[in-house]
Amino acid sequence: MIQTKGHWFSDESGRTVLLRGVNLGGSSKVPFTPDGATYRQEGFFDTKNISFVGRPFPLEEADEHFTRIKAWGFNFLRFLITWEAVEHESPGKYDEEYLDYLYKVVKKAGEYGLNLFIDPHQDVWSRFSGGDGAPGWVFDVLGMDITKIKETGAAIVHQTIGDPYPRMIWGTNNAKYAAATMYTLFFAGNDFAPNCQVDGVPVQEYLQQHYFNAVKQVVKKLKGLPNVVGYDTLNEPASGYIGLGDLTKKFGETQMGLTPSPWQSFQLASGYPLTIDFMRGLLNPRKTGEELVNPGKVSLFRDGFRCPWLQSGVWQIDASGNPVLSQPGYFSAVNGKPVDFNRDYFKPFVTRFTEMVRSVDKDAMIFIETVPNTHSPEYRSGELSNTAYAAHWYDDMVLVLKRFIPWLGYDTLTDTIAVGAKKVRKVFAGTHAIVKREAIEKMDGIPTLIGEIGIPFDLNGRKAYKTGNFRDQEKALARSLRALDDNLLSYTLWNYTSDNTNEHGDLWNDEDLSLFSRDQQTDPSDINSGGRAVRVFARPYPVKTAGKPTLIEFDPFSSKFVFEFKGNASIKAPTEIHFPAIHYGKGYTVSVSDGSYEVDAQKQLLTYHAGSADAHRVEIRRK
Repeated sequence: MIQTKGHWFSDESGRTVLLRGVNLGGSSKVPFTPDGATYRQEGFFDTKNISFVGRPFPLEEADEHFTRIKAWGFNFLRFLITWEAVEHESPGKYDEEYLDYLYKVVKKAGEYGLNLFIDPHQDVWSRFSGGDGAPGWVFDVLGMDITKIKETGAAIVHQTIGDPYPRMIWGTNNAKYAAATMYTLFFAGNDFAPNCQVDGVPVQEYLQQHYFNAVKQVVKKLKGLPNVVGYDTLNEPASGYIGLGDLTKKFGETQMGLTPSPWQSFQLASGYPLTIDFMRGLLNPRKTGEELVNPGKVSLFRDGFRCPWLQSGVWQIDASGNPVLSQPGYFSAVNGKPVDFNRDYFKPFVTRFTEMVRSVDKDAMIFIETVPNTHSPEYRSGELSNTAYAAHWYDDMVLVLKRFIPWLGYDTLTDTIAVGAKKVRKVFAGTHAIVKREAIEKMDGIPTLIGEIGIPFDLNGRKAYKTGNFRDQEKALARSLRALDDNLLSYTLWNYTSDNTNEHGDLWNDEDLSLFSRDQQTDPSDINSGGRAVRVFARPYPVKTAGKPTLIEFDPFSSKFVFEFKGNASIKAPTEIHFPAIHYGKGYTVSVSDGSYEVDAQKQLLTYHAGSADAHRVEIRRK
């Protein structure tokens, strides 16, 4: 049993537990039948006749994949589902076949000793706005015609523009009309679109209640499975237009490609052609051109519907038929009071989500996510219980450029460029220290689990797939994981995709971050074959500590591992350390500061019985 104890996870014996796992899986964002890989255009707009049964893999493959994941030393899974997978056909109609499949595959994970939490995943709101998550009918009930999203510039969607899909451009959809409007209505429709209703229900309540009820079906189905630890609130939420002070200005963490301002997006969605800036650049995006968008004067809205921001008086059409922005600061305040997304909208959402989950499973742990690369919300003492902070972090320069430069790094949270390997380590470790500290100081002392971290394996133009040399990928992943070890953090890597290919990656928006690929599998009898950078992520770590960890150091290239901890004499159970065969299968030496140890090579486990000293040290080297 995993529980929270201060800012640590612990087991029933009181030992400190480090959770080291993987996201399962990348292709769970898209339907299995028909194949919903985003490079495929056929059948994309058939939102009803789909099935996610088979995600993350067909049930008959479960033993193979769980055996591999377990052999790599992972003890935890962030298990992806989507709202669309549960409720894709129509509002209130749930896919019982998918729920039955989900139960079976989650139960199977438990047979391999893999605990997990369920992640209701979304990116940029929905597949139909360039990501994944919400079903297609959520647009339909608001009168939006998803077949018109491309012409109106409301999103840049892989399925509608085809290949080549611009590298990592999908994230810009958070600032485009389709996703930004839906997020704003979902989180804050009561304040910003009070007259917008669906079937007589205020839009915010309609959308949130359907989301909660869909996840509730999952909680009801999985309740009683002992390996299901809890539930994530919502993957990488976005604030939409909430808090923007000037709708005429561009916004968004990443500005690439055609980049309309919110005001321009409103006009485009309602059929007004505009010339839009084309932007390039990662750290300092600049205008490199412009393009006429929606020359055909296509409206995103079906007859009888109109833009909710027109309906709410944010803008209007004058007597000459021209659009006029009435309230450029509309989303910045309510009744004269400045709004704060975390305080005013996200925290109430988390409260409702928690109440919903625990109305079914009172012991479920809640994993809170926030808008990526932002600071945590603030909670008062007693507001959170059995809760963890599940922040995300990526080495953004590697992620976006798909290149590894060992002496150069960039951290988005602190907006810091680091030059020199030592400086990069300091900056990355410092950022994770901030995240951990915020959970302790601002979120009532809860533990932190980095819910997503990883690197793209298609670096340098996919060169490694031709040469078999993954050295750059190993180094890039090693420096990310070192920052987590420096802060003694739990994490779930992004990701394990069972049907990853070198050509199409994780089958979603040309991302390719999977730790496994059939295309690298040369010997199916070898559990490591098909793995990418295995010696980096299959690493020793203290699974259960009879005390509190104080230091973890591991060099995946020399295999030297050092672990130090402060002991707790009241804990009678021993300390358990994962002892990976890939590093120590051909011989090893172990030195301990005191006490004794034994190694079970078959279980890849070192059990350490501490002596009477207050502090303890375990060092492992390969021969």
